[in-house]
Amino acid sequence: MTGRKINVLVAEDSTVTRLLLVHLLESDPQIRVIGVVNDGQAALDFVMENKPDVVLMDIHMPRLDGFEATRRIMEIQPVPIVICSATANAKDIVFTFQAMEAGAIACIEKPVGGEHGDFEAKAAQLLETVKLMSEVKVVRRTARSRLAPLRAAHSSGSLRAAMEIKLIGIGASTGGPPVLQTILSGLPQDFPVPVLIVQHIARGFLAGMAEWLNQTTGLQVHIASYGTTPRPSHVYLAPDDFHMGIGADGGIVLTREEPENHLRPAVSFLFRSLAEGYGPKALGVLLTGMGKDGAVELKAMKDKGAVTIAQDQESSVVHGMPGVAIALGGATHVLPADKIADALIALLNRSNGLARS
Repeated sequence: MTGRKINVLVAEDSTVTRLLLVHLLESDPQIRVIGVVNDGQAALDFVMENKPDVVLMDIHMPRLDGFEATRRIMEIQPVPIVICSATANAKDIVFTFQAMEAGAIACIEKPVGGEHGDFEAKAAQLLETVKLMSEVKVVRRTARSRLAPLRAAHSSGSLRAAMEIKLIGIGASTGGPPVLQTILSGLPQDFPVPVLIVQHIARGFLAGMAEWLNQTTGLQVHIASYGTTPRPSHVYLAPDDFHMGIGADGGIVLTREEPENHLRPAVSFLFRSLAEGYGPKALGVLLTGMGKDGAVELKAMKDKGAVTIAQDQESSVVHGMPGVAIALGGATHVLPADKIADALIALLNRSNGLARS
């Protein structure tokens, strides 16, 4: 976007919030608001006529809500959509993730209310997110098709490495929530190993994401607690502002050590913990996301004998993290999002005797 302004459409039904969002966006010299609408149908109509670089989308609006407007835009005239939602209401957050499943690529909290410092932080996050998302290349969304399980895509070496898999670690950033939902919903309820996940997401949305995943997958999803021993068929999300790893006793470790790659939680911390503590008994998956968090550490997991998977470029919203891992030689397999669950099942079918439900 260097050399020209980022054109933004604001879709928000509250007049006060609408005025505030426009004021904040236009306070940045790189951003220009080219449209303001108060309902989802108007947002759809505007995008059809004037393709903006980013749509800032509310959830609850008349005529079409933010979920339905997002779904239709992404099917007809795809543009980067950022959901701007309050986090006080858990039900609203679940709606936010439904919109992300429909094609929205990020979510942020509305910069309203709270203490002055909190407002300033939310406003800064709004501007940064809009600028970053304007660079994302989105594609038209269609109904997701079910693909056959992978049965012969694994070398004998990688299958031998999978013989004693005890734990799966997954890292994701931009575009990650719907990919996680795709993967977890493709796993059986009796999946025989625990799954630990680091998802970079705006503060305040994690509980809603856990609830959404609980509602839409067959696994039990939790925000991780210190000292918990991970259990099969359970999923543990790294909490806001805490690195997550595994201790020598097999319990979850949470720490507020320095950020890595400017992030906390960091995928790098989790993958390094798995490489050091589990070696070939761990499996690492690196999904869509900006930057390089977790890429070097996925390679470290592979070097320790672990099977590793990186999401392919075509199915990634942003191929930064998995792309760097692939370039480093850190991926045993490179797979589209909707084949990763079947790959995990195929590996564990062969190695641990899992019968898919």
